[in-house]
Amino acid sequence: MSKSLQFDHSRYTFYEVGKVDELPEGERLFVGIGDQHIAVFNVNGEYAAIRDVCTHDDGTLGEGDLEGFEIVCPRHGARFDIRTGKALTLPAVDDTEAFPVRVVGDAIEVGIPL
Repeated sequence: MSKSLQFDHSRYTFYEVGKVDELPEGERLFVGIGDQHIAVFNVNGEYAAIRDVCTHDDGTLGEGDLEGFEIVCPRHGARFDIRTGKALTLPAVDDTEAFPVRVVGDAIEVGIPL
């Protein structure tokens, strides 16, 4: 299932965070929208965004190794699915927040809940 289908876009306000050519395949960018710190990823041309905080210890999550659609927390090795925010391994037991991402023209936009 495409990530964009997991979210009801009517429940989000979308903000431009960059251009498609600024986020090449396999890369990530870090953005702040309001009080949210977000990591945005490009995996095989599919964009995903999660809150840049590990739910295990509140450390940064986006700096971790990316293995497919899984991010590995650089501090203690917990794994999360970047498409859904789901915690996949211990020591994390709580999911991190995931955000919808869409491309409009050449702009990458991330949705923040209303």
